[in-house]
Amino acid sequence: MAELVRDPVVMIGEGWADYGLVDSGHGRKLERYGSRRFIRPEPQAMWSPREANWQADGEFVPGSDEDGGGRWQFTGDVPSDGWPLAWEEVKFTAQCTPFRHLGFFPDMAPVWHWMRGQLDGREDAQTLNLFGYTGVGSLALSKCGPVTHVDASKKSVAQARENAALSGMEDRPIRWLVDDAAKFTAREVRRERRYDGIILDPPKFGRGPKNETWRIEEGLPGLIADCRQLLDADSRFLFLTVYAVRMSSLAIGGLLAEALDGLPGEVEHGDLAVREDGENGRLLPTAIFARWSNPA
Repeated sequence: MAELVRDPVVMIGEGWADYGLVDSGHGRKLERYGSRRFIRPEPQAMWSPREANWQADGEFVPGSDEDGGGRWQFTGDVPSDGWPLAWEEVKFTAQCTPFRHLGFFPDMAPVWHWMRGQLDGREDAQTLNLFGYTGVGSLALSKCGPVTHVDASKKSVAQARENAALSGMEDRPIRWLVDDAAKFTAREVRRERRYDGIILDPPKFGRGPKNETWRIEEGLPGLIADCRQLLDADSRFLFLTVYAVRMSSLAIGGLLAEALDGLPGEVEHGDLAVREDGENGRLLPTAIFARWSNPA
């Protein structure tokens, strides 16, 4: 039986050559993406910034409503079609999007390391990436074996394919699928498929390629139940991240523990956080997570 570990865990992302959290405070954060710096809103940066004057190539100015909106304001030379970055052997294009992101989620870097560690050097592991966005996580996982990448956005999947080509990984065994994640997972259950690992990063709200509606509070329990049917006692992990939702990590940890009852291993929960560059860098929380691991 998968045991729920009550005490929360913090997974800390450290900066690397092409990304770092330079400073944060007063509801904003200053980040470096290669040679460029950007300011983005960050409600969890409730403290004061360490530096008084931030120099940046661009800033995302949010709209007045809580659920999104806003626009980029640029002061430096920022290519509209993006610029190349890398995480370890994975190369990808960073780009300022209308959704305030830059084409990937840097706080996921410790998750990519963790998943590789769970697969322990394997090259034949079958993994599933739901809501896979632009594919950086899928490319990281492809080191361990075949990956099925699913996202409802045709544009995101096209960018994922371009990132694979940029990384020289276009021949890796990755299935790039434009599909509704919940419907695809249900079909995989009917096909009696199994996976060694599953990662899912569902949005708060979204629409599928056929205008299907996704609301995380309504859809997540059923999706996790279907994911359970794709795992067995030899599977190694399931990793769930949740952003921008008024929900506790203990709640999603409890959801995983209930759904994965009958499997060995343990369920942990906690926060993803990014450490500021420099000495005594503060930890900026970005998301909550729950993860099941089966070391056997």
